[in-house]
Amino acid sequence: MKKKKLLACGLTALLLLAGCGNSATNDGSDKAAKSSKSHYPLTIHNYTKAEGGKDWKKKDQVVKKEPKRVMATTRTVAELLLHLGLKDRIVGVGGNFGAADTSVEKQYNSLKKLGSSYVGKEVAIGTNPDIIVSRGDLFDNADWGVGTVDSLNSMGVTTYALKSSIRGGTYDDIYKDIDNLGKIFNVQDKAKAFSNKLKTHQKKITAQLSKIKKPQTFAYLHMSDPKEVYVYSAYGETFFNNAFKMVKLSNVFQNINGNVSVETLVKTNPDVLIVLDWGADGSKMKKALYTNPKLSSMKAIKNKKIYSMDYNYLFSYSYNTLDGLDTLAKEMYPDLYK
Repeated sequence: MKKKKLLACGLTALLLLAGCGNSATNDGSDKAAKSSKSHYPLTIHNYTKAEGGKDWKKKDQVVKKEPKRVMATTRTVAELLLHLGLKDRIVGVGGNFGAADTSVEKQYNSLKKLGSSYVGKEVAIGTNPDIIVSRGDLFDNADWGVGTVDSLNSMGVTTYALKSSIRGGTYDDIYKDIDNLGKIFNVQDKAKAFSNKLKTHQKKITAQLSKIKKPQTFAYLHMSDPKEVYVYSAYGETFFNNAFKMVKLSNVFQNINGNVSVETLVKTNPDVLIVLDWGADGSKMKKALYTNPKLSSMKAIKNKKIYSMDYNYLFSYSYNTLDGLDTLAKEMYPDLYK
């Protein structure tokens, strides 16, 4: 009899515990649902431009509810979203190329890749996204663009153009982008934590180079053929030009709107040359420049000051530019890192 009473009491206790457990779980779900409901609709200040245009105008994006399906136009955008814990919401990635962020590489490799280059509107829309996150210039109706902001909005797709990629943007705008994305996806804590991590890294770089008082000048060579020297002035590329200041470099041609000839490059004679590295050809490009007779009089050639950088570090307008600059600084100023 006692055994039956004990068994009955035990079952009653288990049922009460189960009930409490379910109640706690439900309370958690209810709180999350209420939090999400109170967070939306959300207005985010962002941008739009006309098809084929260059001038960006402000345009608010109203996020009616928490986005569950996000399309990322580039590898670097996807990696940023991964740092915010959004792996399960990424439905497709375009622009699958360039240097990888090894800290999220395993997660990135499991994502659905839409193409090794930039994808068009049809492919992007085919992922049935709630929102498309992209650097600004890929919001266009060209073959390499996912459609204009206005055309996507008219189809019910929310857009977010990285503020860092809009003319006037600087590396500090990365933090605003992370903050905005944290709000859009209701992951503010993760966004703040990632921003703080980046700020610590940025401060470490600037502190390491604080002894260097005089910036060096540089020119950027956007080359895919070692035999053809092509100077890109990066006029209007405010993010690009601002970022290099972190490593005490100043773009000598940033105020030139137009072509820069090889003759002008030689005559201007910057201290440093930065050459594009598409993956495995950086050393090949550097060798070609060092042996190019047209450039032999340049101090960057004589002093062995040609450095290569991956495209994603140069023109992704994303957080990982910091990784590229850190690597560059260590190569340029090895004595400061001993």
